[in-house]
Amino acid sequence: MKKSRILSIVLTTALLGLVLTACGKSQSSNKKHLNWTTNASISSLDPSKAVDTNTQQAVYNAFSGLVSPDGSNKVRLATAKSYHVSKDGKTYTFELKHTKWSNGQELTAKDFEYGIKRSADPKTASQEAYYMANIENYNAISKSQLSPDKLGVKATGKYTLQIKLIKPQPYFLNLLVLPVFYPQSESVVKKYGKSYGTSSSKMLYNGAFKITNWTGTNDSWTLTKNKEYYNADKTKLDSIKYTVIKDPQTALNEYQNGKLDQTTLVGKQQYNSYKNSKDFHLRKIYSVRYLSLSNKNEPAFRNVNIRKALSLIIDRKELLNDVLGNGSTQARGIVPDTLASRNGKDFNDYASVSDAVNGNVEQAKKLWKKGLSEIGKKNLTISINSNNGEDAKPIVEFIQNQFSKLPGLKVNLTLLPNTVATARFLSGQYQVAVTGWSPSISDPISPLNIRYSTNAMNTAKWSNSEYDKLIDKSNDDDALNPAKRWNDLVDAQKVLLNDQGLIPLFQPAQAELIKSDIHNVRFYGNGPIWDFSETYVK
Repeated sequence: MKKSRILSIVLTTALLGLVLTACGKSQSSNKKHLNWTTNASISSLDPSKAVDTNTQQAVYNAFSGLVSPDGSNKVRLATAKSYHVSKDGKTYTFELKHTKWSNGQELTAKDFEYGIKRSADPKTASQEAYYMANIENYNAISKSQLSPDKLGVKATGKYTLQIKLIKPQPYFLNLLVLPVFYPQSESVVKKYGKSYGTSSSKMLYNGAFKITNWTGTNDSWTLTKNKEYYNADKTKLDSIKYTVIKDPQTALNEYQNGKLDQTTLVGKQQYNSYKNSKDFHLRKIYSVRYLSLSNKNEPAFRNVNIRKALSLIIDRKELLNDVLGNGSTQARGIVPDTLASRNGKDFNDYASVSDAVNGNVEQAKKLWKKGLSEIGKKNLTISINSNNGEDAKPIVEFIQNQFSKLPGLKVNLTLLPNTVATARFLSGQYQVAVTGWSPSISDPISPLNIRYSTNAMNTAKWSNSEYDKLIDKSNDDDALNPAKRWNDLVDAQKVLLNDQGLIPLFQPAQAELIKSDIHNVRFYGNGPIWDFSETYVK
């Protein structure tokens, strides 16, 4: 399991990357304030429900967990000042720093206990609670067989938190960077009830920033310095204003005019205009964009030949070169390249299946004809869901065009606001969804886990018993045997690809411009992406 960040997820096709310089002279007049842009709004400030990338970006900067990401598969201490792991690897004990909430109220181990148990409660409906699967009693709680109070998380002292696992989990610390493990104030949650997290004023924060000026419906919000943050002396910025700008050219113009301190470069034209500049930086994002085919909502997708035909008809090279043209690379599976390696070889060097990630029009049409015959149909009409961002539209239109090459297939497009598209994906209300997954820790289990039959993120309802057995084996019998566990995960991706349980498209790369006088913005290829806690302007 890994930090989701679902892809972070979802349905947003422009990924965040880092460019350390700018075009032209910085016009920032306020050295304590930055103007940032993104292509989609946030959906909720409730840590238990933070799923998509933009939401987790905001929540990460407004909360401090026990630990924080520190690049690759490393973590650093955050609200925890120390921790101890028992000899059997099943009990973690954290000693907390003496910190406060943004309203000055003392933050204790009880806040962590409450927040984690609230995320585990099925009534909360957290999409990422499954990351707690290895915590004592979680599985029974998730099935409503036990009260969330029975979860193996307990404040054993005012500043001491104990977490008990059912078995050793080598990457457990990395999971603790996820919002579902953040502290929450019980009194605030109960005060606001169902409206908790629906606006920035109905929250408490313990991170470097507070979120302000977000009503729950507007396309702008501000990260405002939290003076009660335990490390506030290192937080140099007073605020970062986020503005949603869906048109990349508008965002670039605002950047060039000095109204923005950062902008993402989108598309071939912008990419080519800046790719030779000494200020240009390109980041490979630890994410894979793919098509999710709903076996639940479209019975035809239960046929493996139909699924394979839809994958084979797609010309990935044309998608990469003519549609994207931004340095993105072909996906070789659901696990991103460079995420994990063994013996000097990338995971996908072991686990990719060529026929599942490349195009072949002739073979696609043969399998399509065979599949239609097997399901007793001569034609089929399907709908593709995606967000309506300017960066997403060319991709989904390209897929529509590619699918239409299959005889008897009619393809409709449903373009929706990001929050609506995300909600529909999470609730399984689609036939084909353009989506993706951004792992939160550098381990293949995170992207692979989203196709486990009972995983909440498996909204397509694809199921394969052999696949489930391999995932189970990697988590159980082979959990402490790195070589065997690696082979389990390699075999699992091969099963997924051979059965075309999803259609991999591409691994995004992202260029971004940032004014050259802005320093120390931490960037993560996966996870929360940007960390502004020690950013400064000089």
